Amino acid sequence: MVKRQFPRPAELLELMRFKKPELDARKRRLSAALTIADLRAIAKRRTPKAAFDYTDGAAEGELSLARARQAFEDVEFSPRILRPATDVDTSSTILGGPSTFPLAIAPTGFTRLMQTEGEIAGAGAAGAFGIPFTLSTLGTTSIEGVKEANPDGRNWFQLYVMRDREISYGLVERAAKAGFDTLHFTVDTPVAGARLRDKRNGFSIPPQLTLGTIVNAIPRPWWWWDFLTTPKLEFASLQSTGGTVGELLDAAMDPTISFDDLDVIRGMWPGRIVIKGVQSVDDARALADRGVDGIVLSNHGGRQLDRAPIPFHLLPDVVREVGADVEVGVDTGIMNGADIVASVALGAKFTMIGRAYLYGLMAGGRPGVERALEILTGELVRTMKLLGTSSLAELEPAHVTQLERLVPRARS
Repeated sequence: MVKRQFPRPAELLELMRFKKPELDARKRRLSAALTIADLRAIAKRRTPKAAFDYTDGAAEGELSLARARQAFEDVEFSPRILRPATDVDTSSTILGGPSTFPLAIAPTGFTRLMQTEGEIAGAGAAGAFGIPFTLSTLGTTSIEGVKEANPDGRNWFQLYVMRDREISYGLVERAAKAGFDTLHFTVDTPVAGARLRDKRNGFSIPPQLTLGTIVNAIPRPWWWWDFLTTPKLEFASLQSTGGTVGELLDAAMDPTISFDDLDVIRGMWPGRIVIKGVQSVDDARALADRGVDGIVLSNHGGRQLDRAPIPFHLLPDVVREVGADVEVGVDTGIMNGADIVASVALGAKFTMIGRAYLYGLMAGGRPGVERALEILTGELVRTMKLLGTSSLAELEPAHVTQLERLVPRARS
């Protein structure tokens, strides 16, 4: 029989230590977010539907995005035992420069619409974490503004080649003058994808108010306060700002871009050049033969061609084909630090995140972006320790099995 007794008050005090309340609402909600999915839930509560859906949505049936995320979930790791990994080195050299993690913030358009700090928050957070930040041609902060926000960090510029070539050439020259070290020449957007959520929401720049927009905004006064009391929302690099996303893209982009345009841009750009939006082994080989510095396997976050190839599934074949010649990066679908580990194990030199960073931005401005990076890098380090690896160099294909769901039918 267990002897029972009344607890002593001193013992009760030891067992009942109350957590000090956090009075800062932003700190409180961000500290409660333990995953990127948690940040997404906060972002959805705090952001009007049109802006949230622009970030969260993809093209048509959104199959490309769903499949890309599923591919990362369908990873089986093979850990090694009795291999101490107390100190993990996540640093690497990416495209000729240092990075604390094999991670960069991807280019995103209309970013200040998500939360008014926009690219300034992303660039500042990237600099604090020692990773590159990529500014989009459709960004809402200027090239010079990003440089000011991240003066000592690595800044990359993503380029769309437009119908008016002189606009694109001018952006290349400005990015070079501002000290951006890498140019991401994007090739998967000859025309706009059918982003149906945006059409249903009447999403445009500037935002068009409807009765539904106003009703949806009523429980989100903080977003509107930020929007209405900060500088006008407009493209920092383009003069045309009116219309839906699809209309703006179709008006600006040129479906006739070719390898000749790549040659022109390469001749203008003094730094590293990366081709973003590669979706086949053959194209990767052709680009490597032309001497580009890197490629990014990407289907544009599922926002262009629906049912596009899954970048993570392409990764092993592309690395085998061109990994010795160019640096291979991957994006689309990364929502966990384990996704980054799996990509590096299969040969990626770096990964890029878009939505994961924007969920943090919508959840809490720059501190929200930093929380997203804390979550991802914490997951990355923990996964490496559990695999028994102390550095990125120790990660190898044997650590990862890509489980199959979608298997091509044999051709007759």
